[in-house]
Amino acid sequence: MKQRTIVSMEQALSLPYATLRFAQLGWRVIRIEATPSGSGLPGDPNRYIGSRVADDDRRSYFLAPNVGKEAIALNLKDARGQEVLKRVLRSLDADVFCCNTVPSRYQMLGIDYATLRTVKPDLIWAGISAMGPQVPNAPGYDHVIQAMAGYMEVTGDPKGPPTLTGIPVIDLKAGDEVYANVMLALLERNETGRGKEIHVSMLQAAASWLITVLPLVDFGCEPNEITRAGNEHRKFIPTNVYPAKDGFVYLAIGSDVQWKRLTAIPKFARVANEVRQTNEGRHKEREAIHRDMAAVTIGHGLDELLADLRAATIPATRIFDIRQVRELPQLREKLTRTAMPDERVVHLPPMAVDIDGARTELAFPHKYGADTRSVLAEVGYSRAEIDTFAGAGVIA
Repeated sequence: MKQRTIVSMEQALSLPYATLRFAQLGWRVIRIEATPSGSGLPGDPNRYIGSRVADDDRRSYFLAPNVGKEAIALNLKDARGQEVLKRVLRSLDADVFCCNTVPSRYQMLGIDYATLRTVKPDLIWAGISAMGPQVPNAPGYDHVIQAMAGYMEVTGDPKGPPTLTGIPVIDLKAGDEVYANVMLALLERNETGRGKEIHVSMLQAAASWLITVLPLVDFGCEPNEITRAGNEHRKFIPTNVYPAKDGFVYLAIGSDVQWKRLTAIPKFARVANEVRQTNEGRHKEREAIHRDMAAVTIGHGLDELLADLRAATIPATRIFDIRQVRELPQLREKLTRTAMPDERVVHLPPMAVDIDGARTELAFPHKYGADTRSVLAEVGYSRAEIDTFAGAGVIA
């Protein structure tokens, strides 16, 4: 079976996360970074974010989304660099080209779909940007899109300010959309033989997740239904974080049957009354319910509470920190790994779904431009030609 190849002009997180998912499948991923411009550090700015874990251009923040990839540096502002890219796509029979620069730069850099499809008509082209090519100069920053797409308005304490989520969910959502839509395009290409142009708007992708709040606007909803709710669920009562003697417990009541099982536990019996038998009734007394629940849980330890809740099949958990999550028995053996240059093992997040034959150990990220010469030699350039490109600043 032919190995799939992706050539990706990528930086930051959204697109590197997308191509990581392909690398995990065993696909060849060649990431393009810009040649030095004379201002700032060369290549992906994320190379220089976080603590030094290997050397200056492979720091902690850069590591996880860039394992298992090759790294070349190419000046696409130069027509010669654009010709090199075309030759790489053609000679390696690349399946996919990706980018996540602002759309106004596509034609200038020679990476627009219309240009690249002339080199390889069945090429699948995918670009991530803030708001798609209709807003060609908007930079795509996760936190800005969180603010723009309403995420900050629905996150945090209702008495506090709008709040960011703790994970860059929009970067990751955009990456997942590239992954899903490239897979769909490959399926279609298998039937039609044609390539495809895919534009992922971070704003649109983010808005697609507003499924529990945006439709309520047309139903004349109350303002508190589409704003911050803290740790509560807006619809299912009681679902919240409650204090215990030795920490916090999160429990979720998603039906009247679960409420009945909860209040059948002796320590929670005093929380029940006639009005609270239905979720609609519990809405009327939600604040009082949360107070009553906390008054029960604060008198008991986490282990005792969780044992009772598990016995009643009530969804509940203690709150885990990241170190504890890494050691969960359900995840510990599923973590992916890489080995640093000094052979120390670094554990990375698991794949989202177990896939037979997928790669759970991936090569440490390559240094800036480390594979430029080998890739150019592979596609037929001579050593003299490569030296000429290097001297002219076409490659690095």
